[in-house]
Amino acid sequence: MNVDMDSSPSYFDPQDSSLRERYRRYGKRLSPSPHHENYQSKFSNAALYLENIKKEIDHSDGDQSEGTHGRTRSSSKRRSPSTDSRGISEIGLANDSVGRSRTQSLKVFKHEECSSVDTADATFSLFASLFDSALQGLMSIPDLILRLEGACRNVSESINSSCSERHRIVEDKLMRQKARVLLDEAASWSLLWYLYGKGNEEVPEDLIVLPTTSHLVACEFVAEDHTAQLCLRLIQWLEGLASKALDLENKIRGSHVGTHLPTSGVWNHTQRFLKKGSTNEKIIQHLDFDAPTREHAQPLLDDKKQDESLLEDVWILLRAGRLEEACSLCRAAGQSWRAATLCPFGGLDHSPSIEALIRNGKSRSLQAMELESGINHQRCLWKWASYCASEKIAEQESGKYETAIYAVNCSNVKRILPMCTDWESACWALTKSWLDVQVDVELSGGLDKLRSSDGATERSPGQVDLNPQSFLGPENWPLQVLKQQPLDLYALLQKLHSSESVHEAVSRGCKEQHRQIEMNLMTGDVPGLLDLIWSWISPSGGNEDIFSPYGDPQMIRFGAHLVLVLRLLHADEMKDTFKEKIMNLGDLILHMYVMFLFSKQHEELVGIYASQLARHRCIDLFVHMMELRLNGSVHVRYKIFLSAIEYLPFSPGDQVDVGFEKGSFEEIIERVLSRSREVKPGKADESSDVAEQCRLQSLEKAMVIQWLCFTPPSTINDATRVGSKLLHRALMHSNVLFREFALISMWRVPAMPIGAHTLLSLLAEPLKHPSETLISTEDHEISDSLREFHDWNEYYSCDATYRNWLQIELDDAGIDLSNEEKARANLVARETLSSSMTLLLRDENPWLVPTEDHIYEFMEPTNIELHATAMLSLPSGECMYPDPTLCTALTSAFYSSLSDEVVLDRQLQVNVSISAKDSSSVEIALRCLATENDGFGPNKLADGGVLAAVIAAGVKGELVGFQVGVTMEILKLDAWYCGTDGSLGIPATYILRGLCRRCCIPEIILRCMQVSVSLMESGQAHESHDELIELVAGSETGMLHLFSQNQLQEFLLFEREYCIWKMEFVEGSAA
Repeated sequence: MNVDMDSSPSYFDPQDSSLRERYRRYGKRLSPSPHHENYQSKFSNAALYLENIKKEIDHSDGDQSEGTHGRTRSSSKRRSPSTDSRGISEIGLANDSVGRSRTQSLKVFKHEECSSVDTADATFSLFASLFDSALQGLMSIPDLILRLEGACRNVSESINSSCSERHRIVEDKLMRQKARVLLDEAASWSLLWYLYGKGNEEVPEDLIVLPTTSHLVACEFVAEDHTAQLCLRLIQWLEGLASKALDLENKIRGSHVGTHLPTSGVWNHTQRFLKKGSTNEKIIQHLDFDAPTREHAQPLLDDKKQDESLLEDVWILLRAGRLEEACSLCRAAGQSWRAATLCPFGGLDHSPSIEALIRNGKSRSLQAMELESGINHQRCLWKWASYCASEKIAEQESGKYETAIYAVNCSNVKRILPMCTDWESACWALTKSWLDVQVDVELSGGLDKLRSSDGATERSPGQVDLNPQSFLGPENWPLQVLKQQPLDLYALLQKLHSSESVHEAVSRGCKEQHRQIEMNLMTGDVPGLLDLIWSWISPSGGNEDIFSPYGDPQMIRFGAHLVLVLRLLHADEMKDTFKEKIMNLGDLILHMYVMFLFSKQHEELVGIYASQLARHRCIDLFVHMMELRLNGSVHVRYKIFLSAIEYLPFSPGDQVDVGFEKGSFEEIIERVLSRSREVKPGKADESSDVAEQCRLQSLEKAMVIQWLCFTPPSTINDATRVGSKLLHRALMHSNVLFREFALISMWRVPAMPIGAHTLLSLLAEPLKHPSETLISTEDHEISDSLREFHDWNEYYSCDATYRNWLQIELDDAGIDLSNEEKARANLVARETLSSSMTLLLRDENPWLVPTEDHIYEFMEPTNIELHATAMLSLPSGECMYPDPTLCTALTSAFYSSLSDEVVLDRQLQVNVSISAKDSSSVEIALRCLATENDGFGPNKLADGGVLAAVIAAGVKGELVGFQVGVTMEILKLDAWYCGTDGSLGIPATYILRGLCRRCCIPEIILRCMQVSVSLMESGQAHESHDELIELVAGSETGMLHLFSQNQLQEFLLFEREYCIWKMEFVEGSAA
C-alpha cells in the first residue's frame, strides 16, 4: 500500500501520497515569555534507526509546486519585505523557539530533508515552529502575528533574490508570483496586528497640559472614539506598508527617494538665466516662491521638472508616513517654505496619535500660539489655506503632485484620488481624509454647532448640499470638504469599488484575494471572512472528499493560521453564533491544511494543527493518515507517531483546559486497531485460494502493532508510564490477532503465517527491555497478557519448525537423497517433535490455560456472546460464496452440532448472515446463557465451553448436516459477557482461548504423528511417539475431548501407518 504523494500545482490527493466591539478589537498586548529549554531527540527503535541511516544515504523530496495569484506591479512595490518597524528582526525568526522541547522533533526530521526544497515551502515549517511556540506560551499572540508577517517578508525577499538568469523565464515568473503572494499575506498579517494585536493606549498624564491644545484634544478624541481609532490604525498600517517598500528599495537599489542634493539656490537654471540679463514674459523675474503667482509666469522648464521630481519624492514620503523626512528633503532642496506648509506649528507632529504626542513632548509652542489666537484657529487657517492652494493649482494644472500634497493636508479627496493608482494608496487617502475631518469636526465643537454657526440647515453629512465657494473663510472649516467624506467604513470600501470615483486599477484590486481578506478584517466580519476563504479552497463540482486538499497551498496555509490566531485572540469572548462559525468552518480549513501537509510528506508538522481540531475530527484525521501510511517506511510512521503523542493528551482523562475537548492518542490507537480488524471488501475471484487470501490479509492486520512499538519521547509527561501502557496494549491486541491467525493457519502447507511472525518480530525489541513498570506490576491483566504472548510465541515457533520440515519433505519427494540430506531431514523432524512435545507436556502451566481465572459472579442471569466473521472454503481451497439458502443451512448445522438438551438448557441462539462489507464472508453471532464452568468461575476443561465447541466444528469442517469438507476461515473473532438487554460487557477471553486449544492442540498432535511416521519410514523411531499416544488416550491430560471424530480417525490412521512402518523396519532388521 505504498502511497504516491505527487500532485499537481492546484490539486493534491493524499492517496497519491456590534460588530467589531464583539471581537475584542484593540486588545491589551501581552509580553512573550522568556522561557526556553533544550533537549536532544533520539530515535527509539532499531528499525527506525536503520531506516534513518537509509534516509541519510538516499533521500529526495517530491516536487512541490503551488499555484499563485499575480498582482499589479504598483502593488508589489508597496508590499515589499524589509525589517519590521516594530522590532522584528529579519534573521532567525524561528530561532527563538529552537530550545522548545516539544518541537525538537520538527528539526530532527526537517534537517534530513533535501536542501533544494522550494524556498516558498519553507513557510510551512517556519509557521509551524512559530505557532507551536505560541501554544506553549513562549510568545504572545500579538508577537506571533508580527513574526508570521516577518516570516512572509523574509521568504518573499529570499525568493526574489534567488531569481536570476539561471532560471527559465516561466520559472522566474512563477517564483516572483510566489514572492508577491507572500507579500500580500504579510500585509494581511500586518493589518491583523494593527486591528487586534496592538494594545490600547491612553494619553500619558504627564503630557496633559492646561489650558489644553488642539493636538491634545485630537489625540484624546481618537483614543476614545472607536471609528476614529479604527481609521488611525488603518492609516498606520497602510503607511507602514509603504515605508517598508521604501526600505527595500533603498536596500536593493540604493537610495532613490530623496536624492536631491542642496544646490546653489532655488531654481538655479532660472537664476543663471536672469543673471545673463535675458528677458522673457513667460519667465519669472524674481526667485521668491510667490513669484509665479504674482507675475503670472513660470520658472524655466528644467527647474519645473526638478520641482516636479522633488514633489514626487515628497508625495512618496508622505504616503509612507515619513513627514519629517519629507520636510528635511524640502529644506535640503532650498525650499524651506514647502517644509513649513507640510509641518506648521513649529515643526510639531500633528498626527492625532499617542505616539505623535509622546514625540512632541511637553512643547509649549502650540499652547502659546493657541492662547493668543484661540484653540484650533491656526489649524483651521492652515487647512483652509491648503484647500485653497490645492484648488487653485488644480485649476491651473500647474502640478499634480503639488495638488495632491496640499489636498492631503486638507482632506480634499477629489484632488488626492487621481494620484492614487493602487488599492493601498486610495484606501490610505480616503481613510486619512476621513479621520482628519472627524478630528476637525470634533475640534469645531461638533457638526451641529459648526452648521448652526454658519446658518446651515439641519441635514445629514450625506444630504447637505454645500458649495465650497460659499465658504471661503477658515471659520467654516471643514464644511468645504465634508461632503467628500464617507458616512461610514462600508461607504469608504464601496467607494474603492467604484470605478467612477477611483482609478481603474484600484477597483480591480478590490477583487484580489488578500484585498478581500483585508476589507473583511477592516469591517470586523470574521464569519464572512471564513466563508470567503473556504470558498477559495473547498472542493468544487460536488466533490466533498474532506481528505483531499484543494486550491492554492499558500492560501490554505494562511487560512489555517488565521483561524488559529483568531481563536486564540477571541478565546474568552466568542458568542454562540460566532463560536460555531469559527469552530466548525475553522475546523474544515484546518483539516484541509493538515491533509495538504500530509500529502507533501510533512508528517512531522501535522500534530501541531490536528491537535487544534474538534475531538472527532482529530481522531478521524489521524486514523486516516495512519491507515494511508501503514505500509510506509518506519521513518515516516515514526513521524506520525510523534505528531500524535507529543501534541495530544495520551488518555481522555489527561485533558487540560484548552476551551474544547481534544482527541487523545489512546482513542486514535483504539480506532486504528479496531478498523484494522474489520473485514475489507473482497477483491479475489471465486477460484482464488482462501487460505492464501487470509494469510496475506493477516500481514496488513499485524502491521498496525508498529504504532504501539515506538518508544515515546522522554519529553512527554510521564513517558515511562505511557510506554508501559502502549506495550501492554500491543500485547493485548497481538494476542487477539494470534488467536485469529492460528485458526486460519491450520492448513498443512509450507507457507508461513506471515501475520503472526510479523507480530513477533515487531514486539521482539520492545520486550527485550520491558520497563520496570510493566515487569513489576501486580495487575493480573498485564501478567496474563504477557503469559499468553509467550504461549503464542512458543506455538508459532513449533509451527515454523513443522513448516520447515514440511518444505524439506516436499522438496525431497521423489529424489534420491544422500546420507547428509537424509540426516538433515531427520534432524529437522526431531526438532519439530521435540519443540511440539515441550509445548504439549507443560504440566504446571498448560498452553493457553491461565494460572488463575477471574471468578465472575452476577446477581442476574448473564449471557455470553460470540461474534465471528468467516469465509467458507471448499476442500479444493476455493471460496464458497454464501447466499440466503447457505446461511440457513449453516444456522441449522450450528444447532445440530450440540444436543437438543444443551441447546434448550443454554438457550442457544444462532444468527448467520452475509457480511454487509464483503459478500464473500458471513457474519456469525452465537449467544447462550452463562453457567458454572462456562461463564461463571474457572473453565476447568479449558475448552471454551459451548460456543467454542460450535465454532470449532465449523473451523474443522465437521458441521453436522452441512456440506462435507467445507471449513470456516476465521477473519474476525470476539466474545463478551452481555446482559439480558443485549448490552456487551467485558470480554469473555476464556472462550477464545478454549477455541484455540480445541483447534490447535489436536492439530499439533496430528502434525507430530505425521512427522513421527516419516521418521519411522526412514528407520528413525522417536522416543516421544508413545508419549503422544498417552497424551490423547490418558484421562488425566484432558486432551481427548478436544479431538473431533474425524481428527481421532486421522490419529488412528497415523498410528496404523506408524505401526506398519515399524513392523517392516523390525522385519528388515531381523532379516
